[in-house]
Amino acid sequence: MTLQTQASLLNQRQAGVLLHISSLPSAFYTGDLGVESYRFIDFLHEIGAKVWQTLPINMPHADNSPYQCLSAHAGNPDFISLESLQAQGLLTKQDCAGLITSKLDLLNKAYLNFSQQSEIQAEYKKLRQAFNRFCKKQASWLDDFALFLALRQHFNQAGWDHWPEPYKNRDKKTIKQVQVQLAHEIAVVKFTQFVFFSQWLALKAYAAEKNIALFGDIPIFVAYDSADVWAHSDLFKLNSDKTMSVVAGVPPDYFSETGQRWGNPHYNWEAMQQDGFAWWISRMATQSELFDIVRIDHFRGLEAAWEIPAVEDTAINGEWVLAPGDALLGAIKQALPEINLVAEDLGIITIEVDALRKKYHLPGMKILQFAFSGASDNPYLPENIVENSVVYTGTHDNDTTLSWYSTLDDYQRGNVHSRLAALHGEGHTPNMPNDLIDMALETTALLAIVPMQDILQLNGHHRMNTPGTTSGNWHWRFSWQQLTAQQKNSIHGTIARTGR
Repeated sequence: MTLQTQASLLNQRQAGVLLHISSLPSAFYTGDLGVESYRFIDFLHEIGAKVWQTLPINMPHADNSPYQCLSAHAGNPDFISLESLQAQGLLTKQDCAGLITSKLDLLNKAYLNFSQQSEIQAEYKKLRQAFNRFCKKQASWLDDFALFLALRQHFNQAGWDHWPEPYKNRDKKTIKQVQVQLAHEIAVVKFTQFVFFSQWLALKAYAAEKNIALFGDIPIFVAYDSADVWAHSDLFKLNSDKTMSVVAGVPPDYFSETGQRWGNPHYNWEAMQQDGFAWWISRMATQSELFDIVRIDHFRGLEAAWEIPAVEDTAINGEWVLAPGDALLGAIKQALPEINLVAEDLGIITIEVDALRKKYHLPGMKILQFAFSGASDNPYLPENIVENSVVYTGTHDNDTTLSWYSTLDDYQRGNVHSRLAALHGEGHTPNMPNDLIDMALETTALLAIVPMQDILQLNGHHRMNTPGTTSGNWHWRFSWQQLTAQQKNSIHGTIARTGR
């Protein structure tokens, strides 16, 4: 069976699982695109799931957050399967023994082996041709990124705003000289991205054979220290010295008295609009190549975004500034008519933001962990969830459902129990997280997503991310030993019973 047509991906009842690539089992320090990723697709196929959702797969900074990356295009080298490189003869098992925290040195070695072999062996000559085609196809972002990363390494991982002025400001003569000086380092970066894209697209093809769609995620803003801002500084709101004039975030709310100061640069929408949003279209084209469905994180920022003066330490003294979301989405849809987008519209959403989402028929998100405030108009209550939605028990930012339930106050727990009694009768004994999984899959939302932690019935020690914290996140991994036959049969049965 092959993957359903693009146009129908978000127009039928189906279920999926949320699991980041880093959370897969592997022989190394993080999950990757090796055999376990294929095994996970087999697992999804066996339980009747049709969608695998991940977090952003771009190359992160040292804190490993997938929402602050060095490029809006480049893949994370940590996700490259070293076993696959061994199978290609570019590395040996001995090369990979004892690897602890980084694959970059091994990828350099693989490139050297590739360079030598492609000069003399026919099978590697074909690989060289494929590499050259990749570099040509992706040149619009790859050339800048490869130089950016080579320079970053050259300057001891310092951010581009700390480089000497000719490099920081992309002086033409300096750039030409350094492209020669760092030719090897640049080639290694390009080769690394070639390997990543090749392995990812092979996995995507296998998923399609199993009728599994890959569901990706992009942060609405990019990191200041990124190839995108360095190479396209005119597309961002920067001062004449290229420091940030304003930064992104969200205003104070129920969760935070000072709001959230994310620190990302804001877009210079006027400049972006002048060339028909070429940067955005290029970004979305890459994501559309890698994924069947793409979620836009913080979608409300496409209608209006909270701009905070860069000199402010908190998000309190900011203001809402309008963004040309209608023109942008129109340009994206015109350039990429087959793209499937989902809007992350959590939090306080205005009428204007909702109208923008509906105009382009983008599914919004509904989180059942937010449903039990007691208000009948709570948008996350099952009866208030519309068809054109993606419903979750919780996301990567939520606690696991088992831990969430154990920490509810008496009022909210009472609301949960009342809901379960109405569904199953007064004698029903709460059974978390299965009850919430059932509730999600029984809604009218066309797509229901369950985090792998909930399928495995794990507690809060297995949470992926706690918003507002800077340590202990993004490290969770599962093992197949955690999955019992009963758990597998339970989720398979629920998917089948709810017509997904």
